[in-house]
Amino acid sequence: MAVGSDEQDVNLAAGVDEKQSSAQQQKTPGPADEPVDIHKTETDDGKRTNMSDIITNARLATEKEQSMSLLQGIKLYPKAIGWSILISTCIVMEGYDVSLINNFYGFSQFNRKFGEPFVNSEGKTEYQVTAAWQAGLSNGAVVGEIIGLMINGYVSERFGYRWTVVGCLALLTAFISIFFTAQNVIHLQVAEILCGIPWGVFQTLTITYASEVCPVALRGYLTTYINACWGFGQLIGIGAIVGNRWRTDEWAYRIPYAIQWVWPVPLIVGIILAPESPWWQVRHGRLEEAKKSLLRLTSLNRETNFDADETIAMMVHTTALENKITQGASFLDCFKGVDLRRTEIVCMCWAIQNLSGNSFSNYSTYFLQQAGLEESKAYYFALGQYAINSVGVLGAWGLITCGFGRRTLYLTGLALLFLILLVLGFLGLAPDRDPASLATGAIMLVWALIYQLTVGTVCYSLVAEISTRRLQIKTVVLGRVLYNIVGIICGVLTPYMLNPSAWDWGNYAGFFWAGSCFLCLVYTYFRVPEPAGRTFAELDLLFEKRISARKFASTKVDVFAEEVEGDVLDRYRNQVTISHVHHGKET
Repeated sequence: MAVGSDEQDVNLAAGVDEKQSSAQQQKTPGPADEPVDIHKTETDDGKRTNMSDIITNARLATEKEQSMSLLQGIKLYPKAIGWSILISTCIVMEGYDVSLINNFYGFSQFNRKFGEPFVNSEGKTEYQVTAAWQAGLSNGAVVGEIIGLMINGYVSERFGYRWTVVGCLALLTAFISIFFTAQNVIHLQVAEILCGIPWGVFQTLTITYASEVCPVALRGYLTTYINACWGFGQLIGIGAIVGNRWRTDEWAYRIPYAIQWVWPVPLIVGIILAPESPWWQVRHGRLEEAKKSLLRLTSLNRETNFDADETIAMMVHTTALENKITQGASFLDCFKGVDLRRTEIVCMCWAIQNLSGNSFSNYSTYFLQQAGLEESKAYYFALGQYAINSVGVLGAWGLITCGFGRRTLYLTGLALLFLILLVLGFLGLAPDRDPASLATGAIMLVWALIYQLTVGTVCYSLVAEISTRRLQIKTVVLGRVLYNIVGIICGVLTPYMLNPSAWDWGNYAGFFWAGSCFLCLVYTYFRVPEPAGRTFAELDLLFEKRISARKFASTKVDVFAEEVEGDVLDRYRNQVTISHVHHGKET
Protein backbone atom coordinates (compact mmCIF):
# COMPACT_ATOMS: atom_id res chain seq x y z
CA MET A 1 0.00 0.00 0.00
CA ALA A 2 1.50 3.29 -1.05
CA VAL A 3 1.24 6.11 1.48
CA GLY A 4 2.59 9.63 1.92
CA SER A 5 4.88 10.51 -0.94
CA ASP A 6 3.97 7.31 -2.75
CA GLU A 7 0.36 8.45 -3.07
CA GLN A 8 -0.38 9.22 -6.68
CA ASP A 9 -2.69 11.87 -8.02
CA VAL A 10 -3.93 10.88 -11.45
CA ASN A 11 -5.34 13.75 -13.51
CA LEU A 12 -6.51 12.87 -16.95
CA ALA A 13 -6.96 16.35 -18.35
CA ALA A 14 -4.69 17.41 -21.15
CA GLY A 15 -4.21 20.79 -19.48
CA VAL A 16 -4.08 19.32 -15.94
CA ASP A 17 -4.43 22.13 -13.33
CA GLU A 18 -5.45 24.88 -15.75
CA LYS A 19 -8.60 23.05 -16.86
CA GLN A 20 -9.46 22.08 -13.32
CA SER A 21 -9.14 25.65 -12.09
CA SER A 22 -11.34 27.06 -14.84
CA ALA A 23 -13.95 24.40 -14.19
CA GLN A 24 -13.94 25.21 -10.49
CA GLN A 25 -14.27 28.95 -11.20
CA GLN A 26 -17.37 28.31 -13.28
CA LYS A 27 -18.97 26.55 -10.34
CA THR A 28 -20.21 29.35 -8.06
CA PRO A 29 -22.49 29.03 -5.05
CA GLY A 30 -26.21 29.60 -5.35
CA PRO A 31 -28.21 28.96 -8.52
CA ALA A 32 -25.22 27.49 -10.34
CA ASP A 33 -25.12 24.62 -7.85
CA GLU A 34 -28.76 23.76 -8.31
CA PRO A 35 -29.44 20.47 -10.15
CA VAL A 36 -29.60 20.93 -13.90
CA ASP A 37 -32.13 18.90 -15.88
CA ILE A 38 -30.09 17.05 -18.49
CA HIS A 39 -33.25 16.55 -20.50
CA LYS A 40 -33.26 20.25 -21.46
CA THR A 41 -31.66 19.87 -24.89
CA GLU A 42 -33.37 22.48 -27.06
CA THR A 43 -35.13 25.52 -25.63
CA ASP A 44 -37.30 28.04 -27.42
CA ASP A 45 -34.22 30.30 -27.65
CA GLY A 46 -32.38 27.55 -29.54
CA LYS A 47 -29.89 27.13 -26.68
CA ARG A 48 -28.52 23.66 -26.00
CA THR A 49 -27.48 22.13 -22.72
CA ASN A 50 -23.71 22.46 -22.74
CA MET A 51 -21.10 20.09 -21.45
CA SER A 52 -20.65 21.88 -18.13
CA ASP A 53 -24.28 21.24 -17.14
CA ILE A 54 -23.87 17.48 -17.52
CA ILE A 55 -20.47 17.55 -15.79
CA THR A 56 -21.91 19.58 -12.92
CA ASN A 57 -24.81 17.19 -12.39
CA ALA A 58 -22.57 14.15 -12.72
CA ARG A 59 -20.09 15.57 -10.20
CA LEU A 60 -22.87 16.32 -7.70
CA ALA A 61 -24.29 12.81 -8.04
CA THR A 62 -20.84 11.25 -7.64
CA GLU A 63 -20.09 13.28 -4.50
CA LYS A 64 -23.44 12.38 -2.96
CA GLU A 65 -23.01 8.69 -3.78
CA GLN A 66 -19.49 8.49 -2.34
CA SER A 67 -20.50 10.28 0.87
CA MET A 68 -23.62 8.11 1.28
CA SER A 69 -23.55 5.89 4.37
CA LEU A 70 -24.86 2.34 4.48
CA LEU A 71 -27.95 3.44 6.42
CA GLN A 72 -28.64 6.27 3.98
CA GLY A 73 -28.30 3.84 1.09
CA ILE A 74 -30.82 1.48 2.67
CA LYS A 75 -33.27 4.33 3.24
CA LEU A 76 -32.93 5.68 -0.29
CA TYR A 77 -32.78 2.38 -2.21
CA PRO A 78 -35.08 -0.06 -0.33
CA LYS A 79 -36.90 -0.95 -3.55
CA ALA A 80 -33.61 -1.63 -5.36
CA ILE A 81 -32.63 -3.97 -2.52
CA GLY A 82 -35.93 -5.82 -2.85
CA TRP A 83 -35.77 -6.18 -6.64
CA SER A 84 -32.12 -7.26 -6.53
CA ILE A 85 -32.89 -9.91 -3.90
CA LEU A 86 -35.78 -11.18 -6.04
CA ILE A 87 -33.67 -11.61 -9.20
CA SER A 88 -30.75 -13.05 -7.21
CA THR A 89 -33.08 -15.81 -6.00
CA CYS A 90 -32.69 -17.43 -9.43
CA ILE A 91 -29.24 -18.60 -8.24
CA VAL A 92 -30.96 -20.68 -5.53
CA MET A 93 -32.07 -23.11 -8.24
CA GLU A 94 -28.54 -23.66 -9.51
CA GLY A 95 -27.16 -24.17 -6.00
CA TYR A 96 -29.99 -26.62 -5.32
CA ASP A 97 -29.25 -28.83 -8.33
CA VAL A 98 -25.47 -28.81 -7.82
CA SER A 99 -26.11 -29.91 -4.25
CA LEU A 100 -28.45 -32.67 -5.41
CA ILE A 101 -26.30 -34.30 -8.06
CA ASN A 102 -23.03 -34.20 -6.13
CA ASN A 103 -24.63 -35.53 -2.95
CA PHE A 104 -26.75 -38.14 -4.72
CA TYR A 105 -23.49 -40.04 -5.32
CA GLY A 106 -23.56 -41.02 -1.65
CA PHE A 107 -27.32 -41.72 -1.66
CA SER A 108 -27.97 -45.47 -1.67
CA GLN A 109 -31.42 -45.24 -3.31
CA PHE A 110 -30.02 -43.15 -6.16
CA ASN A 111 -27.04 -45.48 -6.61
CA ARG A 112 -29.27 -48.56 -6.83
CA LYS A 113 -31.21 -46.95 -9.71
CA PHE A 114 -28.41 -45.30 -11.68
CA GLY A 115 -25.23 -47.03 -10.43
CA GLU A 116 -23.44 -50.28 -11.14
CA PRO A 117 -22.60 -53.08 -8.67
CA PHE A 118 -19.08 -53.51 -7.31
CA VAL A 119 -17.49 -55.51 -4.49
CA ASN A 120 -16.08 -53.32 -1.72
CA SER A 121 -13.01 -53.99 0.44
CA GLU A 122 -15.13 -56.03 2.88
CA GLY A 123 -16.35 -58.34 0.13
CA LYS A 124 -19.89 -56.90 0.10
CA THR A 125 -21.71 -55.93 -3.09
CA GLU A 126 -22.61 -52.25 -3.27
CA TYR A 127 -23.84 -49.90 -5.99
CA GLN A 128 -21.94 -46.83 -7.20
CA VAL A 129 -22.33 -44.47 -10.12
CA THR A 130 -19.04 -45.00 -11.92
CA ALA A 131 -16.36 -42.30 -11.74
CA ALA A 132 -16.77 -41.65 -15.47
CA TRP A 133 -20.51 -41.02 -15.14
CA GLN A 134 -20.00 -38.97 -11.97
CA ALA A 135 -17.66 -36.73 -13.93
CA GLY A 136 -20.09 -36.67 -16.86
CA LEU A 137 -23.15 -35.76 -14.80
CA SER A 138 -21.37 -33.12 -12.71
CA ASN A 139 -19.86 -31.57 -15.83
CA GLY A 140 -23.06 -31.81 -17.90
CA ALA A 141 -24.54 -28.79 -16.16
CA VAL A 142 -21.23 -26.95 -16.55
CA VAL A 143 -21.24 -27.55 -20.32
CA GLY A 144 -24.81 -26.22 -20.49
CA GLU A 145 -23.80 -23.20 -18.40
CA ILE A 146 -20.99 -22.33 -20.81
CA ILE A 147 -23.50 -22.40 -23.69
CA GLY A 148 -25.90 -20.24 -21.68
CA LEU A 149 -23.15 -17.79 -20.76
CA MET A 150 -22.15 -17.23 -24.37
CA ILE A 151 -25.79 -16.81 -25.45
CA ASN A 152 -26.32 -14.35 -22.60
CA GLY A 153 -23.45 -12.16 -23.81
CA TYR A 154 -25.59 -11.24 -26.81
CA VAL A 155 -29.21 -11.75 -25.76
CA SER A 156 -29.28 -9.75 -22.50
CA GLU A 157 -27.59 -6.72 -24.04
CA ARG A 158 -30.18 -6.70 -26.82
CA PHE A 159 -33.42 -7.54 -25.01
CA GLY A 160 -32.63 -6.35 -21.49
CA TYR A 161 -31.98 -8.17 -18.26
CA ARG A 162 -35.57 -8.79 -17.16
CA TRP A 163 -36.92 -10.44 -20.30
CA THR A 164 -33.82 -12.57 -20.67
CA VAL A 165 -34.31 -13.96 -17.15
CA VAL A 166 -38.05 -14.50 -17.71
CA GLY A 167 -37.37 -16.47 -20.91
CA CYS A 168 -34.80 -18.65 -19.13
CA LEU A 169 -37.18 -19.39 -16.27
CA ALA A 170 -39.82 -20.54 -18.77
CA LEU A 171 -37.31 -22.91 -20.41
CA LEU A 172 -36.19 -24.22 -17.04
CA THR A 173 -39.77 -25.11 -16.10
CA ALA A 174 -39.89 -27.45 -19.10
CA PHE A 175 -36.40 -28.92 -18.66
CA ILE A 176 -37.01 -29.94 -15.03
CA SER A 177 -39.48 -32.56 -16.27
CA ILE A 178 -36.56 -34.53 -17.76
CA PHE A 179 -35.01 -34.85 -14.29
CA PHE A 180 -38.31 -35.97 -12.81
CA THR A 181 -38.95 -38.70 -15.41
CA ALA A 182 -35.33 -39.89 -15.92
CA GLN A 183 -34.93 -43.65 -16.22
CA ASN A 184 -31.16 -43.87 -16.71
CA VAL A 185 -28.00 -41.79 -16.44
CA ILE A 186 -28.28 -40.68 -20.08
CA HIS A 187 -31.59 -38.95 -19.32
CA LEU A 188 -29.97 -37.26 -16.33
CA GLN A 189 -27.09 -36.12 -18.51
CA VAL A 190 -29.46 -34.53 -21.05
CA ALA A 191 -31.34 -32.78 -18.24
CA GLU A 192 -28.12 -31.44 -16.70
CA ILE A 193 -26.95 -29.96 -20.01
CA LEU A 194 -30.30 -28.36 -20.90
CA CYS A 195 -30.91 -26.94 -17.41
CA GLY A 196 -27.35 -25.65 -17.39
CA ILE A 197 -28.18 -23.21 -20.22
CA PRO A 198 -30.55 -20.98 -18.17
CA TRP A 199 -28.38 -21.44 -15.09
CA GLY A 200 -25.45 -19.99 -17.05
CA VAL A 201 -27.56 -16.92 -17.83
CA PHE A 202 -28.49 -16.50 -14.16
CA GLN A 203 -24.82 -16.64 -13.12
CA THR A 204 -24.00 -13.35 -14.80
CA LEU A 205 -27.27 -11.41 -15.01
CA THR A 206 -27.91 -11.57 -11.27
CA ILE A 207 -24.50 -10.06 -10.54
CA THR A 208 -24.80 -7.38 -13.22
CA TYR A 209 -28.30 -6.35 -12.16
CA ALA A 210 -27.31 -6.13 -8.48
CA SER A 211 -24.29 -3.94 -9.26
CA GLU A 212 -26.23 -1.58 -11.53
CA VAL A 213 -29.36 -0.86 -9.48
CA CYS A 214 -27.61 0.17 -6.26
CA PRO A 215 -25.15 2.90 -5.15
CA VAL A 216 -21.54 2.34 -4.05
CA ALA A 217 -22.62 2.02 -0.39
CA LEU A 218 -24.77 -1.06 -1.17
CA ARG A 219 -22.84 -2.58 -4.07
CA GLY A 220 -20.67 -4.90 -2.00
CA TYR A 221 -23.64 -6.20 -0.02
CA LEU A 222 -26.07 -6.88 -2.87
CA THR A 223 -23.49 -8.51 -5.14
CA THR A 224 -22.21 -10.78 -2.37
CA TYR A 225 -25.78 -11.70 -1.37
CA ILE A 226 -25.80 -13.81 -4.55
CA ASN A 227 -23.37 -16.16 -2.85
CA ALA A 228 -25.86 -16.55 0.02
CA CYS A 229 -28.50 -17.58 -2.54
CA TRP A 230 -26.12 -20.28 -3.77
CA GLY A 231 -25.80 -21.45 -0.17
CA PHE A 232 -29.58 -21.39 0.35
CA GLY A 233 -29.98 -23.65 -2.67
CA GLN A 234 -27.35 -26.08 -1.42
CA LEU A 235 -28.93 -26.15 2.05
CA ILE A 236 -32.41 -26.82 0.67
CA GLY A 237 -30.97 -29.50 -1.62
CA ILE A 238 -29.18 -31.43 1.12
CA GLY A 239 -32.25 -30.99 3.33
CA ALA A 240 -34.42 -32.54 0.61
CA ILE A 241 -32.09 -35.54 0.44
CA VAL A 242 -31.92 -36.01 4.22
CA GLY A 243 -35.70 -35.62 4.47
CA ASN A 244 -36.22 -38.48 2.01
CA ARG A 245 -33.53 -40.87 3.30
CA TRP A 246 -36.20 -42.99 5.01
CA ARG A 247 -37.80 -43.83 1.67
CA THR A 248 -36.65 -46.98 -0.13
CA ASP A 249 -38.41 -46.39 -3.46
CA GLU A 250 -37.71 -44.16 -6.48
CA TRP A 251 -39.53 -41.23 -4.83
CA ALA A 252 -36.54 -40.83 -2.55
CA TYR A 253 -34.76 -39.01 -5.40
CA ARG A 254 -37.75 -37.99 -7.57
CA ILE A 255 -39.26 -35.76 -4.85
CA PRO A 256 -36.06 -33.67 -4.52
CA TYR A 257 -36.08 -33.20 -8.32
CA ALA A 258 -39.78 -32.22 -8.29
CA ILE A 259 -39.16 -29.51 -5.68
CA GLN A 260 -37.37 -27.51 -8.40
CA TRP A 261 -40.79 -26.62 -9.87
CA VAL A 262 -41.52 -24.46 -6.81
CA TRP A 263 -39.33 -21.59 -8.03
CA PRO A 264 -39.95 -20.55 -11.66
CA VAL A 265 -43.58 -19.34 -11.71
CA PRO A 266 -43.46 -16.91 -8.74
CA LEU A 267 -40.09 -15.62 -9.97
CA ILE A 268 -41.47 -14.99 -13.46
CA VAL A 269 -44.35 -12.95 -12.05
CA GLY A 270 -42.06 -10.89 -9.81
CA ILE A 271 -39.40 -10.22 -12.45
CA ILE A 272 -41.96 -9.05 -15.04
CA LEU A 273 -42.96 -6.37 -12.52
CA ALA A 274 -39.34 -5.38 -11.74
CA PRO A 275 -37.72 -2.25 -13.25
CA GLU A 276 -35.01 -2.64 -15.87
CA SER A 277 -31.43 -1.65 -15.05
CA PRO A 278 -31.12 2.14 -15.65
CA TRP A 279 -27.50 1.63 -16.74
CA TRP A 280 -28.66 -0.72 -19.51
CA GLN A 281 -31.26 1.84 -20.60
CA VAL A 282 -28.71 4.66 -20.64
CA ARG A 283 -26.34 2.58 -22.78
CA HIS A 284 -29.22 2.16 -25.26
CA GLY A 285 -30.13 5.85 -25.23
CA ARG A 286 -33.41 5.38 -23.36
CA LEU A 287 -32.86 8.20 -20.90
CA GLU A 288 -36.52 8.86 -20.07
CA GLU A 289 -37.04 5.16 -19.31
CA ALA A 290 -33.82 5.12 -17.29
CA LYS A 291 -35.10 7.96 -15.12
CA LYS A 292 -38.42 6.18 -14.57
CA SER A 293 -36.60 2.98 -13.60
CA LEU A 294 -34.34 4.92 -11.23
CA LEU A 295 -37.34 6.49 -9.52
CA ARG A 296 -38.90 3.02 -9.14
CA LEU A 297 -35.69 1.83 -7.47
CA THR A 298 -35.56 4.67 -4.94
CA SER A 299 -37.66 5.98 -2.07
CA LEU A 300 -37.09 9.72 -1.91
CA ASN A 301 -36.26 11.27 1.45
CA ARG A 302 -34.80 14.61 2.49
CA GLU A 303 -31.77 13.19 4.26
CA THR A 304 -29.95 12.05 1.11
CA ASN A 305 -30.86 15.06 -1.09
CA PHE A 306 -31.30 12.69 -4.02
CA ASP A 307 -31.88 14.03 -7.53
CA ALA A 308 -32.69 11.59 -10.34
CA ASP A 309 -31.46 13.95 -13.10
CA GLU A 310 -28.05 14.19 -11.43
CA THR A 311 -27.75 10.41 -11.18
CA ILE A 312 -28.75 9.94 -14.84
CA ALA A 313 -26.15 12.58 -15.76
CA MET A 314 -23.52 10.54 -13.87
CA MET A 315 -24.53 7.43 -15.83
CA VAL A 316 -24.37 9.37 -19.11
CA HIS A 317 -20.94 10.79 -18.24
CA THR A 318 -19.56 7.39 -17.22
CA THR A 319 -20.97 5.75 -20.34
CA ALA A 320 -19.51 8.48 -22.55
CA LEU A 321 -16.14 8.14 -20.81
CA GLU A 322 -16.16 4.38 -21.37
CA ASN A 323 -17.13 4.92 -25.01
CA LYS A 324 -13.98 6.99 -25.36
CA ILE A 325 -11.73 4.51 -23.52
CA THR A 326 -13.29 1.37 -25.04
CA GLN A 327 -13.88 1.62 -28.77
CA GLY A 328 -16.13 -1.44 -29.16
CA ALA A 329 -18.46 -3.64 -27.16
CA SER A 330 -17.82 -7.14 -28.52
CA PHE A 331 -16.22 -10.16 -26.87
CA LEU A 332 -13.05 -9.38 -28.82
CA ASP A 333 -12.88 -5.91 -27.23
CA CYS A 334 -12.54 -7.56 -23.82
CA PHE A 335 -9.03 -8.59 -24.89
CA LYS A 336 -7.92 -5.21 -26.23
CA GLY A 337 -5.97 -2.45 -24.47
CA VAL A 338 -6.65 -1.86 -20.78
CA ASP A 339 -9.70 -4.13 -20.89
CA LEU A 340 -7.42 -7.15 -21.31
CA ARG A 341 -6.17 -6.65 -17.76
CA ARG A 342 -9.69 -6.29 -16.40
CA THR A 343 -10.83 -9.42 -18.23
CA GLU A 344 -7.85 -11.38 -16.91
CA ILE A 345 -8.55 -10.37 -13.29
CA VAL A 346 -12.28 -11.14 -13.53
CA CYS A 347 -11.53 -14.53 -15.09
CA MET A 348 -8.97 -15.43 -12.45
CA CYS A 349 -11.16 -14.28 -9.55
CA TRP A 350 -13.79 -16.74 -10.76
CA ALA A 351 -11.28 -19.53 -11.42
CA ILE A 352 -9.74 -19.13 -7.96
CA GLN A 353 -13.03 -20.22 -6.40
CA ASN A 354 -12.56 -23.70 -7.88
CA LEU A 355 -8.76 -23.80 -7.70
CA SER A 356 -8.76 -23.00 -3.97
CA GLY A 357 -10.59 -26.25 -3.21
CA ASN A 358 -14.25 -25.38 -3.65
CA SER A 359 -14.89 -28.09 -6.25
CA PHE A 360 -13.40 -30.56 -3.77
CA SER A 361 -15.77 -29.38 -1.03
CA ASN A 362 -18.79 -29.73 -3.35
CA TYR A 363 -18.36 -33.49 -2.94
CA SER A 364 -18.35 -33.17 0.85
CA THR A 365 -20.81 -36.01 1.57
CA TYR A 366 -19.07 -38.40 -0.79
CA PHE A 367 -15.63 -37.30 0.44
CA LEU A 368 -16.56 -37.82 4.10
CA GLN A 369 -17.88 -41.29 3.34
CA GLN A 370 -14.62 -42.21 1.65
CA ALA A 371 -12.78 -40.73 4.66
CA GLY A 372 -14.58 -43.26 6.89
CA LEU A 373 -17.86 -41.65 8.04
CA GLU A 374 -21.08 -43.62 7.75
CA GLU A 375 -23.73 -42.30 5.33
CA SER A 376 -26.06 -40.69 7.90
CA LYS A 377 -23.26 -38.81 9.71
CA ALA A 378 -21.76 -37.68 6.40
CA TYR A 379 -25.05 -36.08 5.37
CA TYR A 380 -25.44 -34.28 8.68
CA PHE A 381 -21.90 -32.86 8.39
CA ALA A 382 -22.76 -31.75 4.85
CA LEU A 383 -25.96 -30.17 6.17
CA GLY A 384 -23.85 -28.15 8.61
CA GLN A 385 -21.47 -27.14 5.83
CA TYR A 386 -24.28 -25.86 3.63
CA ALA A 387 -25.83 -24.01 6.57
CA ILE A 388 -22.50 -22.22 6.93
CA ASN A 389 -22.56 -21.47 3.20
CA SER A 390 -25.96 -19.82 3.65
CA VAL A 391 -25.15 -17.61 6.63
CA GLY A 392 -21.43 -17.10 5.97
CA VAL A 393 -22.25 -14.10 3.79
CA LEU A 394 -23.57 -12.33 6.91
CA GLY A 395 -20.11 -12.64 8.43
CA ALA A 396 -18.58 -11.31 5.23
CA TRP A 397 -20.94 -8.33 5.37
CA GLY A 398 -19.75 -7.69 8.90
CA LEU A 399 -16.12 -7.71 7.76
CA ILE A 400 -16.92 -5.36 4.86
CA THR A 401 -18.78 -3.02 7.23
CA CYS A 402 -15.74 -3.01 9.54
CA GLY A 403 -13.68 -1.64 6.66
CA PHE A 404 -11.89 -4.74 5.37
CA GLY A 405 -11.28 -4.40 1.64
CA ARG A 406 -12.02 -6.98 -1.04
CA ARG A 407 -8.31 -7.55 -1.73
CA THR A 408 -7.49 -7.97 1.98
CA LEU A 409 -10.27 -10.52 2.46
CA TYR A 410 -9.22 -12.46 -0.64
CA LEU A 411 -5.58 -12.67 0.42
CA THR A 412 -6.33 -13.58 4.03
CA GLY A 413 -8.90 -16.15 3.02
CA LEU A 414 -6.60 -17.92 0.56
CA ALA A 415 -3.79 -18.08 3.14
CA LEU A 416 -6.09 -19.69 5.72
CA LEU A 417 -7.62 -22.10 3.18
CA PHE A 418 -4.13 -23.23 2.19
CA LEU A 419 -3.30 -24.14 5.80
CA ILE A 420 -6.62 -25.95 6.33
CA LEU A 421 -6.16 -28.04 3.18
CA LEU A 422 -2.71 -29.08 4.41
CA VAL A 423 -4.27 -30.23 7.70
CA LEU A 424 -6.86 -32.26 5.76
CA GLY A 425 -4.09 -33.96 3.84
CA PHE A 426 -2.09 -34.83 6.96
CA LEU A 427 -5.19 -36.36 8.59
CA GLY A 428 -4.92 -39.05 5.94
CA LEU A 429 -1.79 -40.31 7.73
CA ALA A 430 -3.73 -41.10 10.93
CA PRO A 431 -3.91 -44.91 11.47
CA ASP A 432 -7.20 -44.80 13.44
CA ARG A 433 -9.79 -43.84 10.83
CA ASP A 434 -12.81 -43.29 13.13
CA PRO A 435 -11.48 -40.22 14.99
CA ALA A 436 -9.64 -39.11 11.85
CA SER A 437 -12.86 -39.14 9.84
CA LEU A 438 -14.67 -37.10 12.51
CA ALA A 439 -11.77 -34.63 12.59
CA THR A 440 -11.96 -34.43 8.80
CA GLY A 441 -15.66 -33.54 9.01
CA ALA A 442 -14.94 -30.83 11.59
CA ILE A 443 -12.09 -29.38 9.52
CA MET A 444 -14.38 -29.33 6.46
CA LEU A 445 -16.80 -27.14 8.42
CA VAL A 446 -13.98 -24.75 9.36
CA TRP A 447 -12.88 -24.67 5.71
CA ALA A 448 -16.44 -23.83 4.61
CA LEU A 449 -16.66 -21.00 7.15
CA ILE A 450 -13.37 -19.37 6.07
CA TYR A 451 -14.25 -19.81 2.41
CA GLN A 452 -17.65 -18.15 2.78
CA LEU A 453 -16.27 -15.27 4.84
CA THR A 454 -13.70 -14.47 2.17
CA VAL A 455 -13.18 -15.99 -1.28
CA GLY A 456 -16.62 -17.50 -1.78
CA THR A 457 -18.48 -14.27 -1.04
CA VAL A 458 -16.07 -11.47 -2.00
CA CYS A 459 -15.57 -12.87 -5.51
CA TYR A 460 -19.06 -11.74 -6.52
CA SER A 461 -18.28 -8.17 -5.54
CA LEU A 462 -14.88 -8.16 -7.27
CA VAL A 463 -16.12 -9.38 -10.64
CA ALA A 464 -19.01 -6.89 -10.60
CA GLU A 465 -16.74 -3.92 -9.77
CA ILE A 466 -13.62 -4.63 -11.81
CA SER A 467 -15.34 -4.99 -15.19
CA THR A 468 -16.30 -1.86 -17.13
CA ARG A 469 -20.04 -1.03 -17.51
CA ARG A 470 -19.84 -1.13 -21.30
CA LEU A 471 -18.32 -4.62 -21.36
CA GLN A 472 -19.55 -5.90 -18.01
CA ILE A 473 -21.91 -8.60 -19.26
CA LYS A 474 -19.31 -9.98 -21.67
CA THR A 475 -16.42 -9.70 -19.17
CA VAL A 476 -18.35 -11.50 -16.43
CA VAL A 477 -19.47 -14.08 -19.01
CA LEU A 478 -15.86 -14.79 -19.98
CA GLY A 479 -14.89 -15.03 -16.32
CA ARG A 480 -17.68 -17.44 -15.58
CA VAL A 481 -16.82 -19.48 -18.68
CA LEU A 482 -13.28 -19.92 -17.34
CA TYR A 483 -14.77 -20.80 -13.93
CA ASN A 484 -16.83 -23.52 -15.61
CA ILE A 485 -13.93 -24.79 -17.71
CA VAL A 486 -11.83 -25.10 -14.55
CA GLY A 487 -14.90 -26.67 -12.94
CA ILE A 488 -15.01 -29.29 -15.70
CA ILE A 489 -11.35 -30.17 -15.14
CA CYS A 490 -11.87 -30.34 -11.39
CA GLY A 491 -15.11 -32.25 -11.92
CA VAL A 492 -13.20 -34.89 -13.85
CA LEU A 493 -10.32 -35.12 -11.36
CA THR A 494 -12.29 -35.07 -8.09
CA PRO A 495 -14.40 -38.23 -8.62
CA TYR A 496 -11.26 -40.16 -9.55
CA MET A 497 -9.45 -38.80 -6.47
CA LEU A 498 -12.27 -39.94 -4.15
CA ASN A 499 -13.89 -42.94 -5.81
CA PRO A 500 -12.78 -46.20 -4.12
CA SER A 501 -12.89 -47.97 -7.49
CA ALA A 502 -10.51 -45.37 -9.02
CA TRP A 503 -7.55 -43.53 -7.40
CA ASP A 504 -9.00 -43.65 -3.85
CA TRP A 505 -6.89 -40.75 -2.48
CA GLY A 506 -9.24 -39.90 0.39
CA ASN A 507 -7.72 -37.26 2.66
CA TYR A 508 -4.56 -37.05 0.54
CA ALA A 509 -6.55 -35.03 -2.02
CA GLY A 510 -6.07 -32.14 0.44
CA PHE A 511 -2.39 -31.93 -0.50
CA PHE A 512 -3.25 -31.48 -4.18
CA TRP A 513 -5.69 -28.65 -3.50
CA ALA A 514 -3.33 -27.00 -1.00
CA GLY A 515 -0.73 -26.64 -3.77
CA SER A 516 -3.33 -25.18 -6.12
CA CYS A 517 -4.54 -22.78 -3.42
CA PHE A 518 -1.00 -21.50 -2.77
CA LEU A 519 -0.58 -20.57 -6.45
CA CYS A 520 -3.88 -18.65 -6.24
CA LEU A 521 -2.55 -16.76 -3.22
CA VAL A 522 0.54 -15.64 -5.14
CA TYR A 523 -1.54 -14.49 -8.11
CA THR A 524 -3.93 -12.50 -5.93
CA TYR A 525 -1.10 -10.62 -4.22
CA PHE A 526 0.36 -9.35 -7.48
CA ARG A 527 -2.74 -8.92 -9.70
CA VAL A 528 -6.02 -8.35 -7.82
CA PRO A 529 -6.64 -4.63 -6.96
CA GLU A 530 -8.83 -3.01 -4.30
CA PRO A 531 -12.07 -1.58 -5.85
CA ALA A 532 -13.93 -0.84 -2.60
CA GLY A 533 -15.42 2.65 -2.38
CA ARG A 534 -14.68 3.56 -6.00
CA THR A 535 -17.25 4.70 -8.53
CA PHE A 536 -17.31 2.93 -11.88
CA ALA A 537 -15.76 5.99 -13.57
CA GLU A 538 -12.88 6.07 -11.06
CA LEU A 539 -12.15 2.40 -11.66
CA ASP A 540 -12.12 3.08 -15.41
CA LEU A 541 -9.42 5.71 -14.99
CA LEU A 542 -7.33 3.66 -12.57
CA PHE A 543 -7.16 0.86 -15.10
CA GLU A 544 -6.52 3.26 -17.98
CA LYS A 545 -3.50 4.66 -16.10
CA ARG A 546 -2.31 1.07 -15.44
CA ILE A 547 -2.03 1.60 -11.68
CA SER A 548 -0.45 -1.35 -9.84
CA ALA A 549 -2.87 -3.63 -7.98
CA ARG A 550 -1.05 -2.89 -4.72
CA LYS A 551 -1.50 0.91 -5.18
CA PHE A 552 -5.16 1.02 -6.21
CA ALA A 553 -6.43 1.92 -2.74
CA SER A 554 -4.04 4.86 -2.26
CA THR A 555 -4.21 6.42 -5.73
CA LYS A 556 -6.35 9.53 -6.16
CA VAL A 557 -8.34 10.19 -9.33
CA ASP A 558 -10.47 13.05 -10.63
CA VAL A 559 -12.79 11.68 -13.28
CA PHE A 560 -14.09 15.13 -14.18
CA ALA A 561 -10.67 16.45 -15.08
CA GLU A 562 -10.85 14.43 -18.29
CA GLU A 563 -12.53 16.15 -21.21
CA VAL A 564 -14.96 13.76 -22.85
CA GLU A 565 -15.37 14.12 -26.59
CA GLY A 566 -18.38 16.26 -27.44
CA ASP A 567 -19.82 14.05 -30.18
CA VAL A 568 -20.36 11.19 -27.71
CA LEU A 569 -22.50 13.33 -25.42
CA ASP A 570 -24.18 14.97 -28.43
CA ARG A 571 -25.53 11.58 -29.36
CA TYR A 572 -27.21 11.29 -25.98
CA ARG A 573 -28.57 14.84 -26.21
CA ASN A 574 -29.95 14.16 -29.67
CA GLN A 575 -31.62 10.98 -28.47
CA VAL A 576 -33.29 12.91 -25.67
CA THR A 577 -34.47 15.52 -28.18
CA ILE A 578 -35.98 12.84 -30.40
CA SER A 579 -37.71 11.17 -27.44
CA HIS A 580 -39.22 14.54 -26.46
CA VAL A 581 -40.47 15.17 -30.01
CA HIS A 582 -42.08 11.72 -30.10
CA HIS A 583 -43.57 12.29 -26.68
CA GLY A 584 -45.02 15.62 -27.86
CA LYS A 585 -46.63 13.99 -30.87
CA GLU A 586 -48.19 11.27 -28.74
CA THR A 587 -49.75 13.82 -26.40
